Amino acid sequence: MFKKKDKKGDEGPSAGAVAASQKAAAIELQSFEFKDFETKDTLGTGTFGRVRLVQQKSAADKSKGYYALKILKKSEIIRLKQVEHIKSEITLLKLIKHPFVVNLMGHFQDELKLYMVLEFVQGGELFSHLRREGRFTDDHGRYYAQEIVLAFAHMHNDSIVYRDLKPENLLISTTGHMKITDFGFAKLIEDKTWTLCGTPEYLAPEIIQSKGHGFAVDWWALGILCFEMLAGYPPFYDENPFGIYQKILQGKIEFPRQFDPKAKDLIKRLLTNDKTKRLGSGGKKSEDVKSHKWFGKTDWKAVFDMSVPAPFIPDVNDPGDTHNFDPYPDSVDDMAVPLSSKDKDKFEAFRAL
Repeated sequence: MFKKKDKKGDEGPSAGAVAASQKAAAIELQSFEFKDFETKDTLGTGTFGRVRLVQQKSAADKSKGYYALKILKKSEIIRLKQVEHIKSEITLLKLIKHPFVVNLMGHFQDELKLYMVLEFVQGGELFSHLRREGRFTDDHGRYYAQEIVLAFAHMHNDSIVYRDLKPENLLISTTGHMKITDFGFAKLIEDKTWTLCGTPEYLAPEIIQSKGHGFAVDWWALGILCFEMLAGYPPFYDENPFGIYQKILQGKIEFPRQFDPKAKDLIKRLLTNDKTKRLGSGGKKSEDVKSHKWFGKTDWKAVFDMSVPAPFIPDVNDPGDTHNFDPYPDSVDDMAVPLSSKDKDKFEAFRAL
């Protein structure tokens, strides 16, 4: 739920894009306070803090009221200049309502921390399941790719570029479906943006070259993900980020022998260095991806309706079961640094979101 290795920029959505987005009805969020919850296991950790499983104390049915609470230290947000990114993440999650995106239920803050209440997706990260399996079968990988295609099509239609696709940011629901999480790098754009951000192995060439990038970077990342799901490792890998960037710009892909020719063709078309020729970047946008022969037998309405049986159903024992997430020790130092009056003012805008 938090990024393991990435670079962060320092920009928010453009004014024009925000104005355009307001045409869409924002999701009505619930009102919460920290005292409303009983905190339980840690689900993930990161630079700003951690994500914990919580249960709402007022839940009449003790098998319900579970959420993932993202706890962010304000002092770290200030230090890393991430106020606008977090504000953007909340704003965008309020705008997105899609079956394959993690739902934001509410947000609140206290003197030291900012909290985001998210739906609890019990199946854990795709990363963990892929690591355990080694690689997925063609049908298994295609199932997840189909759901991501529909999520990206929806986001791009609302002028949102995601920019952080990777197995760690994909959760699996109890019914086996994808849930995209972590919108810290997502942005509303009108045409292009320039910030270097994302995970090295998943960066599109235009991001590395600072040429300005748009929605095409998400289709590039889908190509990387499809390769990693089917091969068990990303197509461009090196011990250090600079080496990864060099390989991405060279664009040489070595496919394992077991690759299906149709999957190979899709990945090649998605991992095209020229973004104007990349699949998904033409006039038909996501329709060009959906019509590729690897998805030839896909019933896209059935995918959206989640009526296609999942290839894998995670083992879940009860509504509060967290065993599909890697275990984390309790925080030794959960203290946050008090803020100055000037820094406190930077978080006032969150109350109006």
